[in-house]
Amino acid sequence: MESQPSPLRRAYRYAIYLNPAAPFREFGARWLGRCADTGAVLARTAPGDGRIARWTEAPAHYGLHATLKAPFRLAEGRTPAELDAAMRAFARDRQPFAAPLALRNLRGFLAWCLGSDAGANARMHALADAAVRELDAFRAPPTSAELARRKPGQLGEAARRMLDAWGYPYAFETFIFHITLTGLLDQAAQADAVAMLQTASGTLLHTPMQVRDVSLFVQPAPDAPFVTARHYGFDGSTADGVGAAMLESAA
Repeated sequence: MESQPSPLRRAYRYAIYLNPAAPFREFGARWLGRCADTGAVLARTAPGDGRIARWTEAPAHYGLHATLKAPFRLAEGRTPAELDAAMRAFARDRQPFAAPLALRNLRGFLAWCLGSDAGANARMHALADAAVRELDAFRAPPTSAELARRKPGQLGEAARRMLDAWGYPYAFETFIFHITLTGLLDQAAQADAVAMLQTASGTLLHTPMQVRDVSLFVQPAPDAPFVTARHYGFDGSTADGVGAAMLESAA
């Protein structure tokens, strides 16, 4: 009698991200030194400069992304396959759009943020709001330790309300779209990182980013780096990442 394969284990946490389209995806992955689709280590934008590794240690852990719905544990009674199906349906309800980006300092770290296009800002906000609200049934309530890591005592009133309601301080009225490129940097390091990013990226920011899919990332185990499970195109297409097998597990 043939032995049956062991059931695939579910991920520790899931996250609903916008993984930027090409050419932003390729440049950003090389800047962070890691491909979230494959989990592979990549040659960095400036491989001889060890400062980039220090600057990008925190964002590389999560992979290149913009947060739509922050990392969460799966709610009791929900399965990864159900979340996958919900993501497919969620993506099919969206329409593609273009979003101009700009490099900015956001709360002490560098990120690609939205430019001044009011229409793109409104559409991105609507996309994030919908992800937070429509997929919240899959989010397990945060533990006291998870809430404490958000340092609620240091949050403003609106951010604290979002944390209490949605498990993340930056949603709805406090949401700011950003694709994180560095961890927290002092003023001198910020200036150096800005100069390096501007030199390396060339004319990248002259062309708007195309928004035509959303992505489900998984964290296989506590403290493990996040990887892509699946990209969900607004046209109904999908593309798998290295973490796709974790969406098939009923364990």
